[in-house]
Amino acid sequence: MSKPVILCVDDEPDILNTLKMQLKNEFKDDYFYELAESGDEALDLLEEFPTEDEVIVVVSDWLMPGIKGDELLIKIHQKYPKIIKVMLTGQADAEAVQRAVQAADLHCCLYKPWNSKELIETIKSGLAKL
Repeated sequence: MSKPVILCVDDEPDILNTLKMQLKNEFKDDYFYELAESGDEALDLLEEFPTEDEVIVVVSDWLMPGIKGDELLIKIHQKYPKIIKVMLTGQADAEAVQRAVQAADLHCCLYKPWNSKELIETIKSGLAKL
């Protein structure tokens, strides 16, 4: 059986690399860490996994070209309702966050610049719901 996957989505490669480093520092090799630079790339990646239970967490930025984070998380929730969804943003408006809470079962919204400890605690509390 392969390891579960945490998928991070952000249009800024530096942020993706920081997220991966912080997650890997905490969770070591318990998970695979996938990175996507757009919502469309994230949706394509999700399609590549053989079972819908492989990706267990998605951490997504809100303001990205193309699909915004709340729209992405809603699409993910419609197809993969068990995935824990976290929005990480510096610019989401309250309506977008509320939409994600209602239509995507958003677990948490963190604001940039985030704190590594807060990110890890958020992921762990999401994983505890599985």
